[in-house]
Amino acid sequence: MTRSRRAVVICLCSAVLLCFSIAVTISIGPANLSLGEVYSVIGQHLGLGRSSAGRLADGIVWQLRLPRALLAAICGAGLSLCGAILQSLLRNPLADPFVLGVSSGASTGAVSVAVLGVGAGVLSLSGGAFLGAVLSFALMLALAYGAGGTPDRVILAGVACTQLFSALTSLIVLWSADAEQTRGVLFWLLGSLAGATWTDVAIGASVFGIGCLICLWYASTLDAFAFGPDAAATLGVAVGRTRILLLLVTALITAALVSAAGAIGFVGLVLPHVARFLVGPRHTRLLPVTVLIGAVFMVWADTVARSAFGAREVPVGVVTALLGVPAFAILLARRRKQPA
Repeated sequence: MTRSRRAVVICLCSAVLLCFSIAVTISIGPANLSLGEVYSVIGQHLGLGRSSAGRLADGIVWQLRLPRALLAAICGAGLSLCGAILQSLLRNPLADPFVLGVSSGASTGAVSVAVLGVGAGVLSLSGGAFLGAVLSFALMLALAYGAGGTPDRVILAGVACTQLFSALTSLIVLWSADAEQTRGVLFWLLGSLAGATWTDVAIGASVFGIGCLICLWYASTLDAFAFGPDAAATLGVAVGRTRILLLLVTALITAALVSAAGAIGFVGLVLPHVARFLVGPRHTRLLPVTVLIGAVFMVWADTVARSAFGAREVPVGVVTALLGVPAFAILLARRRKQPA
């Protein structure tokens, strides 16, 4: 089977598995529901008939679990897409959505609102996180392109911004937060989908959808970056403009998702490598597969985070790290005989 045909099969299977996963995971939790009740509630809200489930089941499915599962799928898809773009754009297999400092900037923005009360009455936690992420990205661009704008300088500027905003976050928490605020901030910093709402889903889906279309439009252009910026320029690619545009797109997607769900690590790092192993490096195949397997992975990771430890929920970032590190180790072991 050719890689193109394999990619189509994997995409179709992943899309079916994603729909099935969302339906099944909605039924899992402290209040177990049957698949029939889940379908009945969703069908009623979509105008497909009257629900046979009670009001409690309706609230659990429609107000709590369905938006959470959809936001998990969007976060998994978006972070995986950004990881694939950055690893190709910066020609660094260890690049992920947080290498630009966006996550640490979002953390500082969220902590400023929650602890210091910045923008009280105007900015929500998500709004503060988004503004912090945009500010961090703007500073990273200023540092990187002031030093030449090469991929290694972009990464170094991202590392510098990450350290700066992480230090600011720690300073704010240690200086101003009480014990309860510190616990809440720590939980958010490790990633959590517990507060997912339909508004979060709508914003995340809109930003991800637009960004995904732009990235898919530049899929063939990203193939040229594999040969280096000079070779890409020879092939007619506007290297500087394309790099800034795609960096901006990935930063905005990451900012929107981090503002809704906190900092969820390892998804953007590991899943693109899994997709490359399955379908190869061609971005017309790689990006759709990465998006779909990222969505499936995150839906199940969030289900484990909220239900596998009894009544105590753990941050989903903890689960993604526990699953991501062994997966990454396996990938490294399989590639050990390949030339660098």
